Amino acid sequence: MEVIIRPDADQAALLVARVVAARLRARPELVLGLATGRTMERVYRALVRMHAEQALDFAGCRSFTLDEYIGLGPDDPRSFHAYLARHLFDHVNLDRAKAHLLDGLAADHGAEAARYEAQISAAGGIDVQLLGIGVAGHIGFNEPLSALRSRTRAKALSPATLRQNAEAFGGDPAAVPKRALTMGVATILEARELVVLVTGAAKADVLARAVEGPITAMVSATAIQLHPACKVVVDEDAAARLEGQDYYRWIFDNEPEWAPFRG
Repeated sequence: MEVIIRPDADQAALLVARVVAARLRARPELVLGLATGRTMERVYRALVRMHAEQALDFAGCRSFTLDEYIGLGPDDPRSFHAYLARHLFDHVNLDRAKAHLLDGLAADHGAEAARYEAQISAAGGIDVQLLGIGVAGHIGFNEPLSALRSRTRAKALSPATLRQNAEAFGGDPAAVPKRALTMGVATILEARELVVLVTGAAKADVLARAVEGPITAMVSATAIQLHPACKVVVDEDAAARLEGQDYYRWIFDNEPEWAPFRG
């Protein structure tokens, strides 16, 4: 795992977008795992801009969405399907037939989860998985006590997550769906590369627990420490409680793999 500190949220998101763009240019048939949420909006804006200004080509790309609320259909503007359409799909040339999404209206959640796992397997697995970290320490909707070997499944959302996501539901946590379908921790860890974006002072404590604390099911984000190709990109505010800040800055300034991104 590598932790990269950038001066602010815009520069952190831009670096993540540049990493994704580099992987897409190197492998046009890239299988990309997509996260949602406010943190990712900057990344998608940058990718849309690269598509418009630098001819970044999504035509051969396939995507898998990380999670979806149970009870919301794809046409509901609060669904993650609609989020991705609004922030990415409507603005780039990714074939919608190659954009795989969990069905929040599926009657059989176990069957839907199995279908999704089979689709990921049929695609050859996910090449690059984008992730954020929630205030409850989750990746995806893998809430506290999620098994580190968990697969795609239905999951009850914690009160902290309901509060965090309330803005899209008129600010009322009670209006947020109480359950969601989510890739499991083990599903996420099977991606060939993880790229995690964390910004803002409100995430400083949970980020420190995720990358420098003990691995525990109480904080599913700690599982990223087990991944052999995980990059965690953060801004200065989120990095405030990290003990290894000097070393993390040294990595970006000195490691050859980051040379193309330093300009």
